[in-house]
Amino acid sequence: MIVGILKEIKNEENRVCMTPGGVEVMIVSGHTLLVEKGAGLGSGHDDAAYAKVGAKIVNTPAEIFKRSEMVMHVKEPLPSEYDLIREGQILFTFLHLAADERQTKALIKSKAVCIAYETIQKPDGSLPLLIPMSEVAGRMAIQQGAKYLEMSHGGHGVLLGGVPGVDPGNVVVLGGGIVGINAAKMACGLGAKVYILDMNLDRLRYLSDVMPANCFNLFSSPATVRELLKQADVVVGAVLIPGTKAPKLVTRDMLKIMKPGAVMVDVAIDQGGCFETSKATSHSNPIYTVDKVVHYCVANMPGAVPRTSTLALTNATLPYAVKIANKGWKNAMRDNTDIKLGANVVSGHITYRSVAEAFNMDYVPIDTLL
Repeated sequence: MIVGILKEIKNEENRVCMTPGGVEVMIVSGHTLLVEKGAGLGSGHDDAAYAKVGAKIVNTPAEIFKRSEMVMHVKEPLPSEYDLIREGQILFTFLHLAADERQTKALIKSKAVCIAYETIQKPDGSLPLLIPMSEVAGRMAIQQGAKYLEMSHGGHGVLLGGVPGVDPGNVVVLGGGIVGINAAKMACGLGAKVYILDMNLDRLRYLSDVMPANCFNLFSSPATVRELLKQADVVVGAVLIPGTKAPKLVTRDMLKIMKPGAVMVDVAIDQGGCFETSKATSHSNPIYTVDKVVHYCVANMPGAVPRTSTLALTNATLPYAVKIANKGWKNAMRDNTDIKLGANVVSGHITYRSVAEAFNMDYVPIDTLL
């Protein structure tokens, strides 16, 4: 199969979907790899590194789309790329369609086979391609929250870890999944007082066993969220429902009970955000203030640490990319239910129920297309 590796064009996105090492594995498996010129520079991989392992360097994204049977990205295609996607072409990347009606309609129109990293799911419910980026984003959430608590950035001037004789800051983490546990670990390591909320009692029991003594695990409810917001210095939105919009756990009215200068970090912004007042921001303009509460809602947080993120992402995506390339998308989905769950839009049909429900569109089960 001819596989194209695109250069990311989303604002300040420095990751690349595959390292030279990953490209080499695919070439050894018998595939032709086309890499767009400069695709890996932001992650520390120059064109020579890709050429050395046998990739062909291509000058333009248009040529990548024209020649490739499967095209790989990190982030979703942007409007300038919509018309380049061909009927029957495999698009393998993060899509987050439930929060993006325009992209969903464009992919339907393209009649391509669109497989989303974020909905590939193992039988145990885990999301193997989302996990590494969730780990990065969860840890970054506390770094950013601590930074924007500084008064020079609009925060109210609290050091999360405190110092001897001074209370530490309070961190509230909404969601005990991969993002939540990584955020809580970082905050606990700084010495903050951390509350992590979830509605899954089994998950709360697990967190109780593995988290340190300065982490308190609570069952999530609107009343509990409201009570904790009063004392929160940093709030991390870490709730994910695969393939669908994030629930709005913090409403506009709740901001009124928060401390002026508190910081909210919405890691769920790719799926629409779990704060009512969230709107996507960028690394160059990451924050805004609503009711004196600082909001950090960068939609591609791991893009700020591309050397780490690219390696972690390649480790996770490569086995699936090889299977799709080796078998073709239909046989890969027949043989692997993980990949089948990644099918979001195929041949002009929405094949992921939550995406169809988000826009009140028709849903076609992927099995009918196999």
